[in-house]
Amino acid sequence: MKLKPNEKLDIRELLKDIKDYRPKRRGWVWRNHVPNLNMNGYTYREVSTPLKNNIPLPAAKYFNQIDPQPLPVITTEIASGRFEDDIRRMRMAAWHGADHIMVIRTAGQSHFDGLIEGTPQGVGGIPVTRKQVRLQRKALDLIEEEVGRPINYHSYVSGVAGPDIAVMFAEEGVNGAHQDPQYNVLYRNINMVRSFVDAAESKKVMAWADILQIDGAHNANATARDAWKVMPELFVQHAINCAFSTKVGMKKENIALSTVPPTASPAPDLRINLPYAVALREFFSEYKMRAQMNTKYMESSTREATVTHVLNLLISKLTSADIQSTITPDEGRNVPWHMYNVEACDTAKQALIGMDGLMDMIELKDEGYLREKSRELKERAILFFEEMLENGGYFNAVEKGFFIDSGIYPERNGDGIVRNMEGGVSANSVYQRDEDYFAPVTAHFGYNNISQYDDELLDNPSKLIDGSTFEKPEKIVFIDELDEDDNVYKRLDETEKYRLTSFVKPEVEWLADGVVVVDLVFPTDKRHAEVCALEIGKRMNLTDVEVIHREVLHLSEGTRIQLKGKVPFDIDLSSLTIPEEPEELSDDEIRNYVKDKGLKVVAATVGEDEHSVGMREIIDIKHGGIEKYGIDCVYLGTSVPIEKLVDAAIETNADAILASTIISHDEIHYKNMKKLHEVAIEKGIRDEVIIICGGTQVSPDYAKKQGIDAGFGRGTKGVHVASFLVKRKQEMLHED
Repeated sequence: MKLKPNEKLDIRELLKDIKDYRPKRRGWVWRNHVPNLNMNGYTYREVSTPLKNNIPLPAAKYFNQIDPQPLPVITTEIASGRFEDDIRRMRMAAWHGADHIMVIRTAGQSHFDGLIEGTPQGVGGIPVTRKQVRLQRKALDLIEEEVGRPINYHSYVSGVAGPDIAVMFAEEGVNGAHQDPQYNVLYRNINMVRSFVDAAESKKVMAWADILQIDGAHNANATARDAWKVMPELFVQHAINCAFSTKVGMKKENIALSTVPPTASPAPDLRINLPYAVALREFFSEYKMRAQMNTKYMESSTREATVTHVLNLLISKLTSADIQSTITPDEGRNVPWHMYNVEACDTAKQALIGMDGLMDMIELKDEGYLREKSRELKERAILFFEEMLENGGYFNAVEKGFFIDSGIYPERNGDGIVRNMEGGVSANSVYQRDEDYFAPVTAHFGYNNISQYDDELLDNPSKLIDGSTFEKPEKIVFIDELDEDDNVYKRLDETEKYRLTSFVKPEVEWLADGVVVVDLVFPTDKRHAEVCALEIGKRMNLTDVEVIHREVLHLSEGTRIQLKGKVPFDIDLSSLTIPEEPEELSDDEIRNYVKDKGLKVVAATVGEDEHSVGMREIIDIKHGGIEKYGIDCVYLGTSVPIEKLVDAAIETNADAILASTIISHDEIHYKNMKKLHEVAIEKGIRDEVIIICGGTQVSPDYAKKQGIDAGFGRGTKGVHVASFLVKRKQEMLHED
């Protein structure tokens, strides 16, 4: 199976023979640095290999559609509850530059006590099942071939089922995972001993599979009362997990710190967050850095989230982040939308490329506030660590509420998270191994009495059983579906109409979910605006109407509301009349032709029409008009008689006539077009001159019926007109 860019993913085809699919590779892949890459005349310092297939930034049309890729791996988090639709979003994100696809599991999964099978549908995430993982890895194997870059697939190894999940991830080609026993202890109240024993086994398996590990220390930022005050203890949490992971056998280059700026504007963002990031990089220079936004302060405003994202990206650039996460406004809205995944990837790409070479031009000060604050944070962290050891170590410190306390160490407010060493989920579930304990499997942590069988098998105990599932994936027992009513095949049946026919519905999350967003401004206070918006949604015949964002413009003068609802109908694409899209040449193609051949036009608003703005935007260089290509424009003004416009074309030996006609009562705009065509014939120049007419009410097809060469309606840009002029002139001169 191979993907074709102009064809949709076939989910049913992907599902075929899924029980026999094996991942094409395992292990994490970093981007390839391509220093001094030249694209469109620009030299880039900190970029990676360009994509084979991609969607560049909107402004790339002014730069020959180049799409330079930043050096850091770009993360996007995708989990809508329907993994078959998430695959489509993964493909979209990959085309926009994402190469680290992170699948969020439901909160409840951390409490599951075994490997999950079947495919129950989640809310705000998905239970990570073998089938879901395998299908998405299969899809990503195809998508990475399509875009021309390896894509890392990622999820979570946490909860009391952590080792089971780690084994499954190693078997199924997962490339990255969160693993941090402190997350289990502090946030899931899983017994401390059990958490660290499970972590040892999980990390051993992850090390065998070359899976990149990301820790969970950043969760303190999201749960602390004042996030910036927990900075010293974050160093300690990072240090514990890094040291534990290396002791288990993980390579340092496969260990990443999940770094999150502790605060956000309107706090003095950089003044607090940058010293922390600098200290973290200096303290943990042997490890990788994964930068993520702080979700604690994320609301439903997309603008606010984007500004926070860009400020965080600046810190990433200043401190050389290896992985750049792209948390989106989904966190504030709790609505995982396709468009926000893509927009967040584009924000990271645009900001990082825009800052390319920044550190060649500036440097962080070696003295003053930045260094003093960084040193202070390090000192506080060391003192914290020393006190933890004096109190008997990590477990005792947790029992005494050291962690997530709202004071900045050494201050303590006595409100830290407290866990009991003997309590929590799965307490007293760890047992000492017998002297003859033996497990004939690969990547098993701890004492394993292999010598009772064969000393030569110390490094390969699974040889006794002709290989474990790591070496012999055919031994894996694959379970497909357990629920007759809640499974992927049932969901595909429900949306088959929108997969196999020409019918479509708008969507934000799932295929044909019918969801639309309406942006409204009301001249009233917030409460009245909300209720009014809901009423408007109902009168628009939207269903499941709800307000997803509210923004006060003034207490009494205005409120902005964003409304979400569903349309109760679909559209048949085959019934639509699709107007021909104006051909658009590149700026260089137009400019080079004009330079070689020359082009002159005469332009005016004709008849009794005094409108001039539209024509000026098509002509003026300031508005990106055709003058910027070197086209010689003679503008005659407004209310110009048809005869005068044609005479001007004769006198100036013009190649083309541009006529603007906005007024449309009694079809006067089309009558003027027809008259322009007829006068040009009468004066003997019609075969030699190109005639183009435009206006907000102009239908291109109907305009051409009046005898002119082209009609342009609302939304026309200078490049459209210039492209047509060049192509039409080439046709008239029989040029290739």
